[in-house]
Amino acid sequence: MLRVAEPVSRTDTGRQRSANEDSFLVSPPLFAVADGMGGAQAGEVASRIAAEAFAGAERGDESPEAYLRRVAEAANERIHRLAQSDAARSGMGTTLTAAILDGEREEVSLAHVGDSRAYLFRDGQLKLLTSDHSLVEELRRQGRLTAEAAEDHPQRSIITRALGPDPAVEVDTMTYRARPGDVYLLCSDGLTTMLKESEIAAVLASAPRLADAVDRLVRAANDAGGRDNITVVAFRVEEAAEPQHEAEGKTLVGPTAAEAGLEAETLRARAPRPGRAVLGGAASRERTRRRGRTAAKVALAAVLVAAVIAGAVVGARQIYFLGGDSAGRLSLYRGLPYELPLGIDLYSKVYSAPVQISSIPAGRRDEAVDHTLRSHDDAVDLLQSLEASATPPRRAVPAQGGGRPAGGRERAGSRSRG
Repeated sequence: MLRVAEPVSRTDTGRQRSANEDSFLVSPPLFAVADGMGGAQAGEVASRIAAEAFAGAERGDESPEAYLRRVAEAANERIHRLAQSDAARSGMGTTLTAAILDGEREEVSLAHVGDSRAYLFRDGQLKLLTSDHSLVEELRRQGRLTAEAAEDHPQRSIITRALGPDPAVEVDTMTYRARPGDVYLLCSDGLTTMLKESEIAAVLASAPRLADAVDRLVRAANDAGGRDNITVVAFRVEEAAEPQHEAEGKTLVGPTAAEAGLEAETLRARAPRPGRAVLGGAASRERTRRRGRTAAKVALAAVLVAAVIAGAVVGARQIYFLGGDSAGRLSLYRGLPYELPLGIDLYSKVYSAPVQISSIPAGRRDEAVDHTLRSHDDAVDLLQSLEASATPPRRAVPAQGGGRPAGGRERAGSRSRG
């Protein structure tokens, strides 16, 4: 079992902004970073709504991903309604990257919209866990930009998805297996536009404490120019102490002795009186024993079936496959490509690429729809390869919802992000 250790957060206005439109939440095991956009402090309002949405949302019996998605979608609706009702806040929105640790399952689940990021630092290596919803990233995935060109592209600030601009939003969710010693880092793009990933990794590797590392990262981003607000939230996971068990010796759990009919007088009244024959006593006891053995077998079978189902569910969470979504886009799914009766799916969509399956070369389309089960990294590598092989679309920005980009911190002809 794992628990959160060393939760750390820092936010800074930066060197070239007059206000800080970033917001964040640190409420272990839940963390979030939001980077707002919009004039007249609207970006600050949008990011605060996104972060605060998690502070008051009960999880209940939902899975971590379902919980994160539900809260993000509710925040989107609230931001959109507010923008529609106030002309000064029209078009406001925010990115959101949220993480939650499930200590018992030893997993970290993420929800992501926009170009804030989540990273994992493990064994000295930094790994990006999210995919930017930005124009530059989509061009890179299509093979129209190299990774090097994307890092310094003048249109890096144009995002294609955010909370708020549209009535509904598609939220990417994903789950990763966690290990003791892992460091998870959430940040706004004020950090990643100033520092390369190799520089971030070097700071995390050299700092004696996570708090020192976060301080150094913010300072380094400012030293590099600090062109945007900088927010960094980080936490480390470690083994949790063994839970305390209740003392042995309790034999009646639930109703009291009186409610269960186990008081002395009740038992004496039920006992046969001396001198009276108990007709059928031996046969009755044999029937009771047979019923007990049958019940025990049924209970054992139920336990075995439950264990198999639980194992299958846990195992399916680590399996991925490619397919097409309802719009014909190349998509990444987690789970098993099967549907049970009553409309129960054994899979969930993680990400839809801005590429139609029909645009993939005919010789490779089978790879996109054959539902071969893969590890997460293998599935992502194949998805990126298929994206790069696709015929480039005619428009640079994929159209959604009436032929316009699906919400962005900066759109063509709009103000720069905050």
